[in-house]
Amino acid sequence: MAKSYLVLEDGSVFEGEPFGHKGPVAGEVVFSTGMSGYQESITDPSSKGQIIVMTYPLIGNYGISDDYFMSEHVQAKGLVVRDYCKEPSPMYGGRTLEDLLKKDKVPGITGIDTRELVRKIRSSGTLRGMITSEYTEQTIKELKRSPFPSESNLAGEVSCKKIEKHDLGKGLKIGLIDCGGKSILKDLGQRFDVVVFPYDTPADIIIENKVKGVVVSAGPGDPSHPALRKTTVKTISELSSVMPMFGTSLGGQLIAIAMGGKTYKMKFGHHGSNQPVKCEGKVYITSQNHCYAIDENSPGNDMISDQMNVNDGSVEGIKHKKLPIFTTEYQPAASIELWDTSFLYDKFAKAAKEGRK
Repeated sequence: MAKSYLVLEDGSVFEGEPFGHKGPVAGEVVFSTGMSGYQESITDPSSKGQIIVMTYPLIGNYGISDDYFMSEHVQAKGLVVRDYCKEPSPMYGGRTLEDLLKKDKVPGITGIDTRELVRKIRSSGTLRGMITSEYTEQTIKELKRSPFPSESNLAGEVSCKKIEKHDLGKGLKIGLIDCGGKSILKDLGQRFDVVVFPYDTPADIIIENKVKGVVVSAGPGDPSHPALRKTTVKTISELSSVMPMFGTSLGGQLIAIAMGGKTYKMKFGHHGSNQPVKCEGKVYITSQNHCYAIDENSPGNDMISDQMNVNDGSVEGIKHKKLPIFTTEYQPAASIELWDTSFLYDKFAKAAKEGRK
């Protein structure tokens, strides 16, 4: 039986069996805590550069569905599971997770003690790792010297490349700055006509399109990356005095930086569909996928934190004291599964209709 290995930069080695694409791959190892949603996790552009460890033990049991893609292909570098199900339920047509990984040339490894692996990540923090069929001491040395994925402009790699206009007959036009979270378009389309802009679109182009407000999407990577400071952050800063703004995950972190705030890399981030957030006196269970957060002591000029993570106390949202500008670290969904935070879209719609006052 073929063997595969997950090698970590601290010298740890986990032995398992390969599935999916048969090729070595390196990335940042993170864990996702959802009981389901493996397809959403690996196709989410925010997962670019990551090797994802699924904490729920049985993965692949309900197969692959066209309804659950977050982008056109797998974005994660690799997938680590305890038990891979080779024969999924026929509910979605019997398409297997392995077929998807093979198509997009993404390796997986099964048979790993994911509990031990997650404990290590929680203790040591996010580590660089490699899925490979063989390794030597040189492999670990190379991992230690390799750059973290966030050193690249990941948001720029997954953003759309040209302006896209979606006239949906809603009568209220808003802009979406796509940093890698264009999947939000489905939710926005229930309320707005949407113009999608590449991440590096200048402010004057957005204003010329006569949008009434701007949403800055989620996405992968470090919000303080120089390429983002020169483009997206600059655009946000120039638009902040012109129109309402709403940022999710990376988009919210970029708004914080544009307003003079600071961000930091979390020890192991938030990845999964069960993150508890306290917002307006209630606790909501949210879906998240980010490695960075807003510094609660430096949220930005005239910005205050108004949402917190119940588990670790990190900032989950900030808002401006006077202007209609606010953020979340989670994705406010309007789907039947996560409808309870969709009121934030209503809040943004109200601000967009009223305009700057």
